[in-house]
Formats: sequence, C-alpha cells, structure tokens
Amino acid sequence: MDAINLSSPELYINRELSLLEFNRRVLEQARDESVPLLERVKFLCISAANLDEFFEIRVSGLKQQLTYGSTQRGPDNLSPFEQLKRISEAVHGIMAEQYQLLNGELIPRLAKEDIRFLKRTEWNRRQAGWVKRYFSRELAPILSPMALDPAHPFPRVLNKSLTFIVTLEGKDAFGRNSGMAIVGAPRSLPRLVQLPESSTSGPFDFVFLSSIIHAHVSDLFPGMTATGCYQFRVTRNSDLFVDEEEVDDLKLALEGELSSRRFGDEVRLEVADDCPEDVERFLVRQFELEDEDVYRCSGPVNLTRLMTIAELVDRPDLKYAGFKPRIPARIRRNEDMFDVIRRGDLILHHPFESFAPVVEFVRQAAKDPGVLAIRQCLYRTGPDSAVVKALVEAARSGKEVTVVVELRARFDEEANIELANTLQEAGAHVVYGVVGHKTHAKTVLVVRREGRQLRRYVHMGTGNYHARTARLYTDYGLFTCDAAMGEDVQKVFQQLTAMGRVVRLKKLVQSPFTLHKHMLDLIAREAENARAGKPARIMAKMNSLVEPQIIQALYAASQAGVRIDLIVRGVCSLRPGVKGISETITVRSIIGRFLEHTRVFYFENGEEEEQLFLSSADWMERNFFRRVEICFPIEDRRIRQRLIEESLLNYLADNSQAWMLQSDGSYKRVSHGNARRRSAQEHLLAELAET
Repeated sequence: MDAINLSSPELYINRELSLLEFNRRVLEQARDESVPLLERVKFLCISAANLDEFFEIRVSGLKQQLTYGSTQRGPDNLSPFEQLKRISEAVHGIMAEQYQLLNGELIPRLAKEDIRFLKRTEWNRRQAGWVKRYFSRELAPILSPMALDPAHPFPRVLNKSLTFIVTLEGKDAFGRNSGMAIVGAPRSLPRLVQLPESSTSGPFDFVFLSSIIHAHVSDLFPGMTATGCYQFRVTRNSDLFVDEEEVDDLKLALEGELSSRRFGDEVRLEVADDCPEDVERFLVRQFELEDEDVYRCSGPVNLTRLMTIAELVDRPDLKYAGFKPRIPARIRRNEDMFDVIRRGDLILHHPFESFAPVVEFVRQAAKDPGVLAIRQCLYRTGPDSAVVKALVEAARSGKEVTVVVELRARFDEEANIELANTLQEAGAHVVYGVVGHKTHAKTVLVVRREGRQLRRYVHMGTGNYHARTARLYTDYGLFTCDAAMGEDVQKVFQQLTAMGRVVRLKKLVQSPFTLHKHMLDLIAREAENARAGKPARIMAKMNSLVEPQIIQALYAASQAGVRIDLIVRGVCSLRPGVKGISETITVRSIIGRFLEHTRVFYFENGEEEEQLFLSSADWMERNFFRRVEICFPIEDRRIRQRLIEESLLNYLADNSQAWMLQSDGSYKRVSHGNARRRSAQEHLLAELAET
C-alpha cells in the first residue's frame, strides 16, 4: 500500500478562509437569543472590527503579493488571486448577514426595550428642530466640505473614516458648479447622538451622525442644493513596513512609518446601498479598486462604532451579569507576595481570578528594599498601566529595571513608543527586542536579596500585562521561585538585552530555537507510545493552528492511534475526521463571553508522569520561527491536575458554546439536546469568580 502524502494540499484548510469562518462564529453570537441583547450588539460590532483588521492586514498582504507577481502558495496550494476571489465572495455574504441581522432583528428588539434609532422620516417637529440646532452648533463649525474641481482634486481619505460624497446643483459664489463634493466626519464626532429628554418621549432615543449630516448637508453649500448624500468608507493597508536591517533606531523608524498607516493603499470600499451606480463607479476609479472590492451597506458603513450603545444605555438587565474576579485564599491570608510564592507555585486563571496580584507583585518589588533588579517583557499594557507605574517607581528609586518593549505589537506601536519614552525618562533600561523577531514572551523576573543569597521570583503568562484584557480574555499566569525556572528566565533576558550564542535552558522551551522541535518530539513520542500499546493522548488548547510540520506530525500520530483533542479558538488549517488520516482528531472552537486566549499543551506520556505546558505561543510559523516565545512546564501535580480539568476537560465537555470543525472546513455548533446544558466559561465563573 502506497504511503499517504501528508503534505497534500487537500489536507489543509486555507488560513484566510478559516479566519473568516471564525468571524462567522462570532457573528452567530449576535444571533444567539440566549445572549443578552446589548451583548449581541457588541458581538455584531466585534465581527465588523474583525473584518476591518482582516482587510487591513491579511487582504492587503495578498494584494501586495498580487501586485509584485508573487507565485507563493501555502500548504493548501491556493494562489493569492484564488484566495482574494474566495475572500470577496465570503465577505460579501458575511456583511449581508451583518446588516440583515442589524435591521431585521437587533434594531426591532432594541426598540421593544425603548432603545430606538430614529430615522429622518421618523423625527417629529421638536426632534427635527433639536437636530437642526445640534448641526449648526456642533457639526457645521467642524465639518470641512471640499468641492471637486481642477483646483480641488479628490482628497486623501483617511483609513476607515466616515466620509460622504455629495452631488450638487447650482453655482457657488464664484460661479462654479463642480456637481460633486466630499465631506469628511472627524473621528472626534460621536457616531450615535442621544436625543435629550426634552425632545423625545423615550429614555434612549438616538440618531445616527450620518442621518444628521444627510438632513442638513445642503447648509454646507449656501445657494446650492444637495441632490444626493452617500456614506462611504475606505479601508487601507495598515501593515507597517520597516526594513530592520537598514535602520539604526527602530523606534525612530516606526515613528516615521506610523503616519503612513492612515494613508496606505486602498483595499476595500464600503458604500451606502442607495449610492447611484455612477457615483460608485467614480469612487472605484478614484481608489483604483476592482468591482469585487466594493461592499454595499444597508445601514451605517462603520458598524464598529455601534459599540458605544452598551455604554450609553444603562440597562444592566440587557448585559452580562457582573462578577468580581476572585483573589486566591493564599494571597488574601498573606499580603507579602514574596512569602506567598516561596511557599509554593501559584497559578491564576484570568478573568475568573483577579489580575490584581500580578500588579501587586510588581508594586511590592518596586518598593521592597531587598529587590535589586526587575526585568519584564511588555507586549501590550493599555493606557495608564499600573504595572508601568510600578516599574517607573522602581527605576526612580534606584533599582536596576530593564524592560523589553515590543514596539511592533500591531496597532499598539504608538502606545508602546510612548511607553518606552516614559520608562527611559524614569531611568529604566529599555530595549526593543531582537531585529527580525517580535518579543512575544510574557514574563517578569525579580531578583531579591534574602540574607546571603539572591533569589529569583518569576511570573510567566499566556497573556499580556494589560489590566483591561485581563477582564475580557482567558489567560493563565504562573508565579514561581523555582531556581531552575528563574535561571532560565534570566538567560532569556540576557539573550534579549545582550548578545551571545544560544544557551541551553533547563526547563523552559523557547522560540525561535527549541519550541518547534520540542513539540514535534512530544507528538512523535505519543505516536510511538500508541504503536507500543501504551496510553497515548494529546490535548491542546490555543488560538491558532496553521504550522504545516506540526499538522503533519498530528496526522501521523492520529494514524498511529493517538487520541487527539484540539481546542482552537480561531484559525485551524488541520482537517479532522479524514479517513485514514485524522480519524482520531477532533477540533472544537469555543466562542463566548470571554475571548479564549490560553495556550495549554497536554501529553499523556505513556506510563510515565503526564506532562503539561503553558505558553505564550500558538502553533503558527510566526510563533515558532519569527518570535521570541516561552513555553514552560507545570510541575506541581496539584496545579497540573487543576489545569487539565479547567482548561481541557471542561472545554471538551462544553455543549453550549462549542463549535466542531468538519473535514470540509465548515463548523457545526454543538447541541446539548436532551443532555444537561454545560458552558465551560459559565462553569469557571461559578467555580472561581465571586459572582
């Protein structure tokens, strides 16, 4: 019998199409009647924001490949042209579903709850008068209409900005009649405007900014008449390019490149569905796009800005129930974080357990006279970060503070440049990682003098040091003062801040050096155990799975009889359930209240002690080969068993928010049928959080 070719394109799902399938699952949350109404609106907005980033990064990359004549193909063997064609078809369908859901279901449901979006045709005299005064007072002084004629060429439209193209009749003060003008809505303007109680009968009546501008756009052109006013929005390439081999200062180079993000190459045009064909053709020519790049919108062209409705409407009954993240009893009983960690490893599961102990750990290190040095990797931190404030305090008090700031954290570049400047001004040593590799590891190292010895305290996590996302993302953080772990983390920092050859680590596994091979070896060992009749099982939870060699290794392990259960939130290029290839592999995706972000890897290890790893890395090429990542073992048996139960078995038992990947690349939602309903996230809220 001929050997099966595990690299055959038929065995791989296209990464971009898989990402769009993930966005469909997010959109389904907006359709799910068991989700609170205002949260459904938020899921709709998230699906729109995901599409924005998809075009800004993924589609723009494919278009660049097409422009430069690239023939590069992925494991699925689809060319850039074929991918763009399929993407256009899929996204047109997704966007049609978004607006159908908004107009046909969400807006009527909101109206039943006295949350109304009033159209121009629905304004009564009092409301119309208020809107006119609002336009004159708040909008007219800010809006800058631009006529289109030889002296006024088509303006450079900002990325994702709400813009209007206006058709005109009549002549202006100079006798000109260009027939067309552009009006841009500054980002500072709210896209939803709440009507005051004095002019409305409902508690939450809103009008769209676009409706106000439509109603009074003629006022911007005295003596002329606006015969049409149509929203549009252009999405641009937002992937920054910096040739790291040719720059002397990465920070300065990125600062110079950031402004170009607002004016990158056009990749998508969204227009109002009532826009005349000739006006649409005019815009298509201006942006040098193709027909398949145009998306008609039967509603606001930027659904993302509807996210503010949840903040503007005080209706707790239409939102998820609040909860208070729990602080573990060990920390509640003992405020000294160093003493707590010395007594044994400690794991935190966010957002069910509080992020506050992580902040407190850095704060205590900043103030403790015994602490000599603090080293930390920062990828994303958020504004007004308490962790950064503690690092600044430590540096100002004379401690040795070294911070690796990843300037190229996508869409956080500007914030991270400001962060780096703040830390440097306080006296901290700031480095930007390694040329050619993003520093994606999440860790803090504190060196403390205790009597005659120096002890290393470490925090390592699967997520960022970002207080806000710690309330929205599921992540793990491990505190330990294990000597070997601390020594390994110190060596990682030495690699990042100094120069030298690859050093051998005792317990940690690191990208770009050993993580990929280590995972391949562990998968292969499970296959050997299965062939030898020993217990063999792999369970892994991650955000994305696309790396071809890992997928091939999983296929080979499945053929050997290894039971493989994968929990992959987003992109998955592996095809499960293919006869003779992946019959023992299941892939499920959990989409719920919190964004699943933990990376947990379990290997049964035959008759030996089972092994479990946490990591900052997904199973993607970039994480294995182009990023600095860490993967660390969980050696405490009690903690290991807890993580197996919480992050693996618990999610494999989910029959409420789980989607199963089919071999054709589609996903099917799991139904609990007559069985008891179980949601992994709700179970963790009940078990860990203080509801």
